Amino acid sequence: MQIVGYRSDDPALLVAEAGVVRRQSLASGTELAYTLGERHCAGVIDGEEHVVCGRERAPYCEVHTTPWAVANNRDSEAEHAIYLAAFAPAVFKVGVTRLERLETRLREQGADRAAHISTVPDGRIARDRETAIATDHDITERVRAATKVRGFGEKVDGDSWKMLLAGFDVREEFAFDYGLALAARPVAETLLSGSVRGVKGRVLVLDHRDTTYAVDMRDLVGYELHEGTTDRELQASLDGFA
Repeated sequence: MQIVGYRSDDPALLVAEAGVVRRQSLASGTELAYTLGERHCAGVIDGEEHVVCGRERAPYCEVHTTPWAVANNRDSEAEHAIYLAAFAPAVFKVGVTRLERLETRLREQGADRAAHISTVPDGRIARDRETAIATDHDITERVRAATKVRGFGEKVDGDSWKMLLAGFDVREEFAFDYGLALAARPVAETLLSGSVRGVKGRVLVLDHRDTTYAVDMRDLVGYELHEGTTDRELQASLDGFA
């Protein structure tokens, strides 16, 4: 049994066993009791069937990694939205996505706030504009999951966000609530044992032994799974224990 992928829109892990892929729900309140085993390439899902790969590189080996240019050329002719996204407390990025996927993409990234600032005819123009905006306004085009986690439990700096938006013709604004109800930043870990608090972007938030953990789901892909709660020593919050 191996974790071979994940979904953020309808939160779930994709788990494969003997070629069959099933969804492990990550809905709030779900109890998980798995131990992580060896990790190797997650292979590929071909239709509804999983093809195993034993290569050591994870989450995907060189054979099963799709180049960025190939992945983005598949929909380059579609109308694209250019957006700004805010991650608490004050990390801002510019990004592009197909227009019809805008809100879905923002949720997949775990944005706290966002603004649609332009629509262009195709992906090539969108990416050129994205790079120009990043350079002109000194904002990033990429935000690491670890950076996002550092802002969990905090609010967006509203003044800085408004100042950024003032330089653009905003078409629509978004504000997202992922239902995590965090009083403090969760502890970053890689585990799959505990009660699901929720999912924000690709980060799974779990309560385990009086500590709340933030798990980057990409870091789970490729692991073999075994039934049973982990007994591994884990870093705990000040009011918890492991």
